[in-house]
Amino acid sequence: MKMKTEEKVKCPYEKKCGGCKYQGIPYEKQLKEKEKKVRKLLKDYGKPEPILGMEDPYYYRNKVHATYKHMRNGDIAVGRYEESSHRLVPIESCQIEDQKADEVIQTIRKLAKSFKIKIFNEDSGYGLLRHVLIRTGRKTGEMLVVLVVVSPVFPSKNNFVKALRKEHPEITSIVLNINDKKTSMILGERNIVLYGKGYIQDELCDYTFRISPHSFYQVNPVQTERLYKKAIRLADLKGKEKVLDAYCGIGTIGMIASKQAKEVTGVELNRDAVRDAIGNAKGNGVKNIRFYQADAGAFMVSMAEQGEKMDVVFMDPPRAGSDEAFLQSVIKLAPKKVVYISCNPETLARDLGYLTKKKYKVTKICPVDMFPFTDHCEVITCLQRVES
Repeated sequence: MKMKTEEKVKCPYEKKCGGCKYQGIPYEKQLKEKEKKVRKLLKDYGKPEPILGMEDPYYYRNKVHATYKHMRNGDIAVGRYEESSHRLVPIESCQIEDQKADEVIQTIRKLAKSFKIKIFNEDSGYGLLRHVLIRTGRKTGEMLVVLVVVSPVFPSKNNFVKALRKEHPEITSIVLNINDKKTSMILGERNIVLYGKGYIQDELCDYTFRISPHSFYQVNPVQTERLYKKAIRLADLKGKEKVLDAYCGIGTIGMIASKQAKEVTGVELNRDAVRDAIGNAKGNGVKNIRFYQADAGAFMVSMAEQGEKMDVVFMDPPRAGSDEAFLQSVIKLAPKKVVYISCNPETLARDLGYLTKKKYKVTKICPVDMFPFTDHCEVITCLQRVES
């Protein structure tokens, strides 16, 4: 694999931030460390293929979150919390985040001070602005800015929006997200569109996807294309298969797989994501896919009880992996193949332990470096049902 040899200066926030465990380590060595970790964790299930790394592992994150804080001298600091704490680490720019997004975050810091916007204080419960979330489209160039506030009453909001867009005309949408609860969750449930459509679009594997504030969309679009193409290749679809995309989000992998399948069913619990998925299917003219808002495990059990069959199940669970109830529902549905996309090799190893005891065998393991400079690694595992 050809990679750019240029190495950036070591991140000045490394020790305080704690987000990038592999700072200061050459990228080739990072990949070897991750390969070693995956081999060790999954040694009982087969030998992993060589890890798919990036040609340029910098500035890849298309989703950037920032927290603001009033300082004692009257200034406003912006950054992120130190790992496992609520101590804010002021950060001007990050080596793994979209550079334009970082610039917008700094501009909002200056505007908040000039517009006298009060920063929310978690201890006192006083203030307005809690967080800023920015999502960018790598191929479209569109940018969504989400201002997370405790109240829909945002002083001089029209002038604030004009001032922000004057500095950054690349912003295509600005949304006010209301989060008035005492919670560690970044976003609240209510969105008010201040400018634009309230969402952005991006292109992935020749399909266009709508991304709203709450939508799940992989943060590294360059590697996501490689991840999804590899996962679909491992599924070895011939055009006759019925495919289930569990944890389908906004429908990305299911829609990309639809070109090579007979029909695809996507299941997702998040209402906003399902709405985006339906819109994405219509926008891309994909007619052989259907989406349902439901718990994927309960949905599979219901399908099995009604005698319905699926040939392939794609599953891309959260970092905690799948619970036993979900895995039992996979066994009950009994697809010929399971393509498990995991962002946590530890929980993947646990889940493979369950599936391989229930008439499934691992045929391929492929690690993908979705998060350079961090200690996280994505792994695609293909499992085949063993006929008794």
